[in-house]
Amino acid sequence: MELSFILLLLICAIIAPRASPLQAKDLGYSSTDLTSDETLLNLFHSWAANHDKPYLTSPETKSTKFGVFKDNLNHIISANKKRKSHWLGLNAFADMTHDEFKRNYLGLNLQKYSDDKASATFMYENATNLPTWIDWRKKGAVTPVKNQGGCGSCWAFSAVAAMEGINQIVTGNLSSLSEQELIDCDIIFNEGCSGGTMDYAFAFIATIGGLRTEQDYPYTMEDGSCQQTMASSFGSEVKRVSISGYEDVPKNSEASLLKALAHQPVSIAIEGSDRDLQFYKGGVFEGPCGTELDHGVTAVGYGMTFNGQEYILVKNSWGAEWGEGGFIRMRRNTGKVEGLCGMYKMASYPTKNKP
Repeated sequence: MELSFILLLLICAIIAPRASPLQAKDLGYSSTDLTSDETLLNLFHSWAANHDKPYLTSPETKSTKFGVFKDNLNHIISANKKRKSHWLGLNAFADMTHDEFKRNYLGLNLQKYSDDKASATFMYENATNLPTWIDWRKKGAVTPVKNQGGCGSCWAFSAVAAMEGINQIVTGNLSSLSEQELIDCDIIFNEGCSGGTMDYAFAFIATIGGLRTEQDYPYTMEDGSCQQTMASSFGSEVKRVSISGYEDVPKNSEASLLKALAHQPVSIAIEGSDRDLQFYKGGVFEGPCGTELDHGVTAVGYGMTFNGQEYILVKNSWGAEWGEGGFIRMRRNTGKVEGLCGMYKMASYPTKNKP
């Protein structure tokens, strides 16, 4: 009888609703910081020093940035009182207005994209017996989180992360590949820091015979000239990591995305311009967000929390300080055919033949 009672308590503890984000996480600040300008200014100075902000020596610029910082902190604290599944926190974007953030950290450009060019085949259509969860990080198919910086190159980071994944799955080798080569050289349908799409990136990579490594062609966070004859650091011709082509996941189908994700990381597009996403810190993200696609990311798994929240695990390109070490868990099984933030509207993955 006593053992049964203990087991019942354990079960209740597991399935009980999680405490509110501010109770569960000590973020180091609260609504009381907004009641005192002195306390808030100290918090701002500490944050700016930790992020190497040079404008602390400029009174005019500091005053402007302090006003933005205060407004962002107010949103974070206010949102954390309302959100039940995820929470927000200060990060490197805390001195950026939301419009400034959107101009610099998105980059999906659909002006030249057409659904008519979507692939007709989906190799995982008949996949069955899918695992209940998958995390490609634990299988060694995900490189460390990168940072696109103030360049609208999310499309390149999304495509490269998916390509790094399939290359490791097929060959056993995890190589960090060059986003900069895509930015500089893939200029017919994609537009570097002005945006692009993952499908066109995959097509370009397959056409030129592969991508070079990040070490051979490092990221500069700006548009540059295509270095077609760049030699490796050893003086010989560089080696490329190749793919065979790409396929699109059937549009607006969560089941199809899970089938693909069970086999490899997948590039997806989302609406990333919501203010909550700018300051996402942890938990299963539930919005708010729309379905107007403007950001490319990479799905690297799926799973379910102890209290039954199903999610897609997503790798972003906003640095490791953002989110959960640079990753975000996005709620799935929401009943919306396009998925949360439209993440089922435009998904694709590279293909690679076994050597």
